[in-house]
Amino acid sequence: MTTASTVKTEYEAIIGLETHCQLSTNTKIFSNSSTAFGSDPNTNIDPVCMGLPGVLPVLNQKVLEYAVKAGLALNCQIAKYSKFDRKQYFYPDLPKNYQISQYDLPIAEHGWLEIELVDAEGNPIRKRIGITRLHMEEDAGKLVHAGSDRLSGSSYSLVDYNRAGIPLVEIVSEPDLRSGLEAAEYAEELRRIVRYLGVSDGNMEQGSLRCDVNISVRPVGRKEFGTKVEIKNMNSFSAIQRAIDYEIERQIAAIEAGDRIIQETRLWQEGAQCTSSMRVKEGSSDYRYFPEPDLAPIEVSNEQLEKWRSELPELPAQKRHHYESDLGLSPYDARVLTEDRSIAEYFETAIASGANPKAAANWITQDIAAHLNKQKLTITQIGLTPSNLADIITRIETGKISNAQAKQKLPDLLSGISPEKAFAGLELITDPSVLEPIVDEVIAANPKELEKYRNGNTNLKGFFVGQVLKKTDKRADPKLTNELVEKKLNA
Repeated sequence: MTTASTVKTEYEAIIGLETHCQLSTNTKIFSNSSTAFGSDPNTNIDPVCMGLPGVLPVLNQKVLEYAVKAGLALNCQIAKYSKFDRKQYFYPDLPKNYQISQYDLPIAEHGWLEIELVDAEGNPIRKRIGITRLHMEEDAGKLVHAGSDRLSGSSYSLVDYNRAGIPLVEIVSEPDLRSGLEAAEYAEELRRIVRYLGVSDGNMEQGSLRCDVNISVRPVGRKEFGTKVEIKNMNSFSAIQRAIDYEIERQIAAIEAGDRIIQETRLWQEGAQCTSSMRVKEGSSDYRYFPEPDLAPIEVSNEQLEKWRSELPELPAQKRHHYESDLGLSPYDARVLTEDRSIAEYFETAIASGANPKAAANWITQDIAAHLNKQKLTITQIGLTPSNLADIITRIETGKISNAQAKQKLPDLLSGISPEKAFAGLELITDPSVLEPIVDEVIAANPKELEKYRNGNTNLKGFFVGQVLKKTDKRADPKLTNELVEKKLNA
């Protein structure tokens, strides 16, 4: 295999992603069957999605709305006029022997999204990745291979048509990606966007987000693209990155050995960590596209377009820029806080309630995040409200409680107990006249430690501070306690 340094200096990869995103509608794209995941096989079906004779498809209005909103969020031009087409191919899980999709007049084209990487010094690098098109289409069913055969691996297959007719948007990127890392970040940002919009849950484990990669390599400096290979069957962002990195090396090794790269579809084998050939890639002419005769063309009015545009939320990239430039957060904190819309909204509500942005970010990304991960909860399921978090932060900053006290009471606060109740009787002792006698008492009770301290073991200061905190049930102001203890020990 070629080393990574050779890949960078002699060859470059040209990568584009085709992403199928399932829309979160309650019913299918052309019929009223449920889209619920996990139903018993062949229960969410109807004559339309099964392609029975004499039935006609009717476009789900919510599918159009979600597709347009996704196109707007990806900075695409929304077509005033678009249409559906029939894509002809035979496969056992495709009941009609054709798929209703969009070919030459998609609903959205010519957009972009921004990805963010980090350089060797930890500085953010932002790069725009072009979006060629976004179009609507229906999903096919699912084949379940079973039995055992020593040659093929399975002796029979079962067909589940529940997915047939599930609404999808296919988002095709420009070939602007140059590495597995960039491709994985692109796919992650795409998922963040559709989740922020609420148009898809982006769940890769359930097939709601599926990525196919087109990749070729060429010598650096050459304008012409190499022969394109498609990789399928990737169910995670890390798999996308690893599959691309492997394929780059495989293609370069083949070129240097004098072998010809053929245009084909390959599968990513997770266990073997390699790609394997699946079939020779079809071209668009093999699908024999023609306009779908049972569906009228789509026209989006200016009024409808502006209404949907006005309903778009602030998107992840916009929030990251705002958090870094206006709130002074680090790129890491900004990224963690904007990963999920509910976390970003929780953070912003805490800020609006008076919380210091950096302090709020620390609590959310560290202590609260640890609790969420341990309990497998979302931030909307905890009892600590954003306004109560702001109250806690204010109490710490004004010296009413210590950071240690807040962390100690965090389990109670997360369960919904108010700060007033949690910290009742725990206000910090900030009066020197109250603390000085306690410090004197602690020093007098530990003469051996005092002697060791004055003989040079200054680390024992922490011992005396700890004893004062213990006697006051951690109510002694830590800063004032340190000052008084040091003063008394050095007297």
